[in-house]
Amino acid sequence: MLMPVAKKILFDAERMKYPNTGLYHFCYQLSKALIHAMHETDMQLQVFGPASCKVNFSENTDWRPVEFWHKFLLPTAADISVWHTSNQDSEYFPFGFKNPILFTIHDLNYYHDQRKPLAKRKAWLQAVQAKVNASSYISFISQHTFNDVQGLINLTNKPTAVIYNGCNIIGNYLLTNPQYQPAKPFIFSIGTIAEKKNFHVLPALLCNNEYELVIAGITQQEWYKQKIMDEAIALGVEDRIVFTGPVSENDKQWYYANCAAFLFPSLVEGFGLPVVEAMYFGKPIFISNNTSLPEIGGDAVYIFNSFDLVQMQERFNEGMKDYAINNRVEQIKKRAQFFNWQTAAEQYVQIYQQLIATK
Repeated sequence: MLMPVAKKILFDAERMKYPNTGLYHFCYQLSKALIHAMHETDMQLQVFGPASCKVNFSENTDWRPVEFWHKFLLPTAADISVWHTSNQDSEYFPFGFKNPILFTIHDLNYYHDQRKPLAKRKAWLQAVQAKVNASSYISFISQHTFNDVQGLINLTNKPTAVIYNGCNIIGNYLLTNPQYQPAKPFIFSIGTIAEKKNFHVLPALLCNNEYELVIAGITQQEWYKQKIMDEAIALGVEDRIVFTGPVSENDKQWYYANCAAFLFPSLVEGFGLPVVEAMYFGKPIFISNNTSLPEIGGDAVYIFNSFDLVQMQERFNEGMKDYAINNRVEQIKKRAQFFNWQTAAEQYVQIYQQLIATK
């Protein structure tokens, strides 16, 4: 007796070519969780990703390597039941695909970047609109992103869902000392060194204390890194700021586990994975009141409502005092548990099943 052929779901994980980024972790964590979630179904995940990343998956993973010519001619997809485009910037969108397409939108940050020419921003938005028009179902990684898209994109009454990302850190690991180990108590932040991350407001929090500030992440804008240092020099705290560059998973978790507080003053986020990671360790977390961050942080974070130096210092001191007096650790850890990749994968699988049933 012939076994029924599994329905293939193609998951676009091409952005795994950019390590140490939010999209890398989204593609990596979700694809692994999807494979697990499909074990008891009639579906099979096919990962469309960089050949170099297959080593991070089991040998029997159905892997379709991305080739440079796929930007111009996508691979044959006759055996694909659902194509899942994992982000709004994908250059591998299957226009003309006969079967259902699930399109995940993380943010519209490119459009909101006022430094870019308006014509380019409008063209980018039109490209996103074209992908929406060609899709069968649209998902968003936060309610903020959904609201933003609703105001700028015509969703044409297509079915939609908000599916939160998970926490990248699961279980307790024996962490080894990082490549750079602070000599004194430190506060921590992580992200691409770029203007949108707003790191230059953080040196103010080194005034009137002995903390070090450790910032991990690749430098995208060298001029902005210098701006951070210029702010530190003006405040006389330049000797207590360390840029580690990109860090390993061990080092990142060590910094989360051992920092006095985690700071994330970013101006534009579709989700904010570092906030969830810091919550996993029960740390006091200070975020900006921008985009998706208050939604993700909930009642487990302290919010900077202003980037005025004095007001930031006051909010930081108030938050640190509240954290110590009211023992917020378990409350913060509980919030992190709300964000689970397996839960997210199961929600995506339900959408795949709906799309297959209605095609």
